[in-house]
Amino acid sequence: MSRRLQLENARLRDRLERGDPYWPAQLAVGLAIVLHLALANQVIIGPRYLVPILEGVLLAALVYVTPMRATEHRVGQRRFALTVVAVVSLVNIVLLVRLIDHLVNGSAIHGKPLILSGAVLWVTNVLLFAVWFWEMDRGGPVARYLNLHAMVDFEFPQMDNPQLAPKGWRPGFLDYLYVSLTNSTAFSPTDTMPLTHTAKIVMGIESVTALLTVGLVIARAVNILG
Repeated sequence: MSRRLQLENARLRDRLERGDPYWPAQLAVGLAIVLHLALANQVIIGPRYLVPILEGVLLAALVYVTPMRATEHRVGQRRFALTVVAVVSLVNIVLLVRLIDHLVNGSAIHGKPLILSGAVLWVTNVLLFAVWFWEMDRGGPVARYLNLHAMVDFEFPQMDNPQLAPKGWRPGFLDYLYVSLTNSTAFSPTDTMPLTHTAKIVMGIESVTALLTVGLVIARAVNILG
């Protein structure tokens, strides 16, 4: 067995035994907030730094009150975490609507700022939906840690082929990030299937959002180049 594979297995065993770390999801939300600073002036809400600073304060407070690992239920903390993700997601929706409005009406945004804003919102969607998938599947990371047999929202390949994964395998944040990325590029599920209505609805929303973002940006860019 190669050293790289040994290290990967060691990290996986550590996560399975000690619970999922919170920092990957928090980092994803933080990146989504920072990415908003790269948007075109016509898309942002209010002063450029106002909304990202407010979101950053909420995220910093969440990081402060959150333990290192997801091993025990803390109702208040989970509600606060979902609120922070919901606020950042709502801001992203508003920004996307503003971009689409400019794209459809053919106003103000041209060339590089147009393409950059579309790319930023697409990447932000990938990050935020990955966090939602991670928080949603089987009731969240703590519920997955405490109850391996809870009803699943997503069926990963390792579940159909348990011989390909260590005993007790469960998905981590990187698995949900990959699902979000492939869903945003293929506009449909790839190797991981949504099983519950909630999972299907959320994946459907992400697919439509990604399709609108990519389709309209490409169409506008072609129009500009033409």
